[in-house]
Amino acid sequence: MATSPLNAQPSFHARSNSLPSRQHPITSQIDENLNRLRASQLASTSSSIGHQLNCLQDLYDSVDMLLQLPIAQQALAQEQQRKLIEQLLDGSLALLDVCGTAKDALLQTKECTQELQSILRRRRGVEGLANEVRNYLTSRKAVRKATCKALKNLKHMENRLSSSSFSNDDETVSVISTLKQVEAVTISVLESLSSFISGTEAESKSNRWSLLSKLMHQNKIPCKEEQKTNEIGNAEASLRSLIKSGNMKHVENVQNELQNSEMCIQDLDDGLEGFFRRLIKARVAILNILNC
Repeated sequence: MATSPLNAQPSFHARSNSLPSRQHPITSQIDENLNRLRASQLASTSSSIGHQLNCLQDLYDSVDMLLQLPIAQQALAQEQQRKLIEQLLDGSLALLDVCGTAKDALLQTKECTQELQSILRRRRGVEGLANEVRNYLTSRKAVRKATCKALKNLKHMENRLSSSSFSNDDETVSVISTLKQVEAVTISVLESLSSFISGTEAESKSNRWSLLSKLMHQNKIPCKEEQKTNEIGNAEASLRSLIKSGNMKHVENVQNELQNSEMCIQDLDDGLEGFFRRLIKARVAILNILNC
């Protein structure tokens, strides 16, 4: 495979985002997926986050193909780059932890949602719902605490990644730069997911995705009006309103909101599970390269 040298610079932010073979189809696939993810940053709906998780799956399928290339394996196997590779492995482990937190949060919220739906179908009256709703809200409080901790960890990873630097070896720079771009976009998607699950207002998307823009040498996308539909938050708000009003006429609306929330959770969980498996596969591939 023909290669073209890159004009590597000392600063991490000055790297080219292409592999040594500029027109390699795997390079094009990775760049295309990174751009698709970057372009989807503005919306805050469950469907947009689900789309991002599906795009991450496609991205990591391309990363898997990248890690099969001899030139990539040779670059990652260099002893002098071991510290940088270990940083990538540490990053992937931290991302897996965040995925685990998100999966647990979705499962916990889903179970509470289903329980409430079952109780509402029996129509015991608002008085009989008070304790169940209180349990749901307590569960949501625990979910927010866990996901907010995950968000802090992601922010720490983002800060570490933005200050990274490495040597001037052309092939190594190209491969590691690509993997760091993948890590950056993964952090951003998981931040969106964690914020959505917790119902917290995170920093603006344009700021949150600025790291990827820097790594790809592109300007940030102009910030537009964001959609803020959150099925999980809507269900929680409707439950609070039902208990406050004590009006059983609101039950049908609550049931609809809970059903929407359950469907949203299922879609996000499916996308997260597919990505989770691919993240593990990428981590194992890098470990295998180091152990060869």
